[in-house]
Amino acid sequence: MTPGINAVRKARLVHTIHEYAHDPASESYGTEAAEKMSVGSERIFKTLVVALDEKELVVAVIPVMSMLSMKLVARAASGKKAAMAEKLAVQRSTGYVLGGVSPLGQKRKLRTFIDDSARNFDTMFVSGGRRGLEIELAPGDLARLTDGTFAPLRQD
Repeated sequence: MTPGINAVRKARLVHTIHEYAHDPASESYGTEAAEKMSVGSERIFKTLVVALDEKELVVAVIPVMSMLSMKLVARAASGKKAAMAEKLAVQRSTGYVLGGVSPLGQKRKLRTFIDDSARNFDTMFVSGGRRGLEIELAPGDLARLTDGTFAPLRQD
């Protein structure tokens, strides 16, 4: 199992693991997950790692079909400027490869911000730590396990 799944199990949270055959030719991991699991894409969230003020890496968890607002994530994290983190920095700090970054079980615990739209659902889906693997859990449980903060993060 992945570190993300191990973290959920260790915390004894109610969750469901969903696995599907990932197609390497798929252009959008989120759309692929929604289609293969027959779930509305608004309930599937992607994990993005952002460099805050060129010093600190933070995690933003947003719906897969949304764009992250750098201004909103910087504001939520009490920073001035945010930019997508470099691929190598993401892999080094999380222990995951891009496209399979989970907000759970990261090598180095990063401050986590979850888009407030997650609270509209009883459960949400986040990456289980590799492509084709999703963890379904309650948004509040994700926030507790990551010490996450709910905030508006999406560009409209």
